[in-house]
Amino acid sequence: MKKMAAGMLKSLLGKTWSARLQSFMDAPRRDYVTERHLRHLSQAVARGAYASLLSGELFHSALNRHEMRVFSQSGEDGILLYLFSRIGSRDRRFIEFGVGDGRECNTANLALNFGWSGLVMDGSASRMASARQYYDSELVDGASTVKTAQAFVTAENADILFRSHGFEGELDLLSIDVDGNDYWIWKAIGSIRPRVVVVEYNAVFGPSASVTIPYNSEFRWSASGFDLMEAGASLTALTRLAAEKGYVLAGCNTDGVNAFFVRGDVASGVIEALTPERAYYPLRSRIHGLVLPVSESELSSRNLVRV
Repeated sequence: MKKMAAGMLKSLLGKTWSARLQSFMDAPRRDYVTERHLRHLSQAVARGAYASLLSGELFHSALNRHEMRVFSQSGEDGILLYLFSRIGSRDRRFIEFGVGDGRECNTANLALNFGWSGLVMDGSASRMASARQYYDSELVDGASTVKTAQAFVTAENADILFRSHGFEGELDLLSIDVDGNDYWIWKAIGSIRPRVVVVEYNAVFGPSASVTIPYNSEFRWSASGFDLMEAGASLTALTRLAAEKGYVLAGCNTDGVNAFFVRGDVASGVIEALTPERAYYPLRSRIHGLVLPVSESELSSRNLVRV
């Protein structure tokens, strides 16, 4: 009922007031996010100060020692800083889609604290309006460096959207988070050559199976009644696609959410290429807690595509 009332109210308001209403509704979530980020920043500082006490068994790759949350959902902020400290940056540009309201995503730290520029997109008009308001208030005179666009990104329109906002060829970072067609969208992208790609993988599919959901341009993620077996692609499927595109798997975050790929020509001699089995972490979900991978028989019973 509350969601219905809020939807009706937003439909009667202009863009500015609608964004303010969304910001008000999101306030409890932001307080929770801020508390989590402060806690994990403290963890990152402690790990750095007492690195000699760390158990090597905690980490599957060098990336995991550098995990840190500033604006990211998990330790992605620290991982990205580590990767670019190793391979360097070229144009300091990014594209990220599936950013919600832009306050918790993989590129906000680079934009707000390191002066990077780029494009962020989400399918929700109200959340994009809120994101625009947020970056305007945080960056002030530099707000134009972060472009915001409301769009449902698909395999058919990804390149069109990138070009229409002035992005083509090489850039430093692409981050994909649509909780569904991630594999198919990355497969279709050909207009840009990011040096680093971050893609969500579905850890429920396990470290070895090479599967993805079938492509459906109308697929929309919903937290209500969401089935973990009906979204995204396995780590092995994404790693195979990455190899076809000339990328190596550098690692995954310890919450079992995102995989990090580096283009082979810039990774050579600098970033170790990992197998999915070595890099994999099971999912640690805010909602479900620790989620172990399903059995092969369960995978076979679902409508999944082997790739």
